[in-house]
Amino acid sequence: MAEKTVDHSCTLDKIISLCKRRGFVYQASEIYGGQAGAWDYGPLGVEFKRNIQNEWWHYMTQLHDDVVGLDSAIFQHHTTWKASGHADHFSDPMIDCLECQARHRADKMIEDFVAANPDKNPGKPVDTMTHEEMENFIKTNINCPVCGSKEKKYTSVREFNLMFKTYQGPIADESHLIYLRPETCQGIFTDFKSIVQSNRMKIPFGVAQVGKSFRNEIIFKNFIFRTAEFEQMEMEYFCKPGTEDETFERWRKDRWAFYLKYGIPENQLKWHHHDKLAHYAKDAYDITYNFPIGFEEIEGIHSRTDFDLSQHQEYSKKDMAYIDQEDGNKKYIPYVVETSAGLNRNFLMFLCEAYEEQNVAEAGQPEDYRTVLHLHPKLAPITVAVLPLMKKDGLAEKAKEIQNILKEDFVTDYDQSGTVGKRYRRQDEVGTPFCVTVDYDTLDSASANFNTVTVRNRDTMAQERVKLDELTGYIFNQIKNYNK
Repeated sequence: MAEKTVDHSCTLDKIISLCKRRGFVYQASEIYGGQAGAWDYGPLGVEFKRNIQNEWWHYMTQLHDDVVGLDSAIFQHHTTWKASGHADHFSDPMIDCLECQARHRADKMIEDFVAANPDKNPGKPVDTMTHEEMENFIKTNINCPVCGSKEKKYTSVREFNLMFKTYQGPIADESHLIYLRPETCQGIFTDFKSIVQSNRMKIPFGVAQVGKSFRNEIIFKNFIFRTAEFEQMEMEYFCKPGTEDETFERWRKDRWAFYLKYGIPENQLKWHHHDKLAHYAKDAYDITYNFPIGFEEIEGIHSRTDFDLSQHQEYSKKDMAYIDQEDGNKKYIPYVVETSAGLNRNFLMFLCEAYEEQNVAEAGQPEDYRTVLHLHPKLAPITVAVLPLMKKDGLAEKAKEIQNILKEDFVTDYDQSGTVGKRYRRQDEVGTPFCVTVDYDTLDSASANFNTVTVRNRDTMAQERVKLDELTGYIFNQIKNYNK
């Protein structure tokens, strides 16, 4: 693969434009002015997102003999969220501008201000500040980001619960209260004993899950980075108390390696250690990626102790202990290490990292830029595009025949509109790693290239003649050895 040129032109606006133009992501309910915090994934976006999810699932469950899967319900008994602490503690600090009534998340407001004005740092991490400290800092230093008022007139900082509430059944009272889940992991904890018993699981082991979660954020921003509904790819790994530290380090290394495997350079990733821990955590790190908006979280690795299982044991009055037959039938509540990645944020990260505006002009020629997504072939929404050189003379029919063979193993596209060069550019822009061109030699029995096609590599733009009966194996081999 040709070395990717250094390109600083990738902006969030360009990614948003590409996503809408080529069918990756649309604003939800756009014909009505749009729904805040909600996005629809278009024909290419849904394939891309599914590929990311499938590779995560393959990596976590198929490549780890000690991890199994689960798909728990979005609606859980409301006591679940009392036991987990969400009903009482799952909130963000909120402050309102009294001039324009704009609502802000106080901690993010301070972080954004300090990033732009490092000389006016509050002197301590924002996540360790009290409400009073945040309020005083904002009222002293920060003009409203919306109306720009210099009066700095704000309400007090108060907590805003992030869970969406609804009612199940015909009566809207407290006895029928139910929540849209704010995270997927609690279903894993409540099903822990069932998984152990039905699948004869032995500690240590993990349970992986992909599913939607919902958070009533104070403010939605940065495209699909922060939304009201999002998908999490989580794994809860249950281990014996006393082994949680080495387990924590194991999964930190493992999850870091996942992003390197799928093309994220190590210098684009950074660890963020939590100075202020959640009520359940013993230790916590985030893997952050260098988005156009700066380094932001894509995945959290948390050492959750035995908090969750102990809480559910207390509230449900059901025994959540594990009997360790390999340790003299010792009975204990397992400790848990969690890995929690945002599927939507992974989607945005892989797009940003893959995006390039590349000058492909020959030396001495005028600049000629192509927009290309250097996506890993296993992630690309289209794997192979089949292009007849011309629409006539049987080329189109042969190209469709080849596509029908390839679609058994790959997501394919067929394009016969415009010059081959323009069709290559269209495929480059959506990250298609291979283009198969059917030309007159393919059909000419007198030609040395009879029953062969030209395969073009997206990254190098190199072309190679490949026999039709070897084409599927050739593409599989190219994918398997990508970046090796």
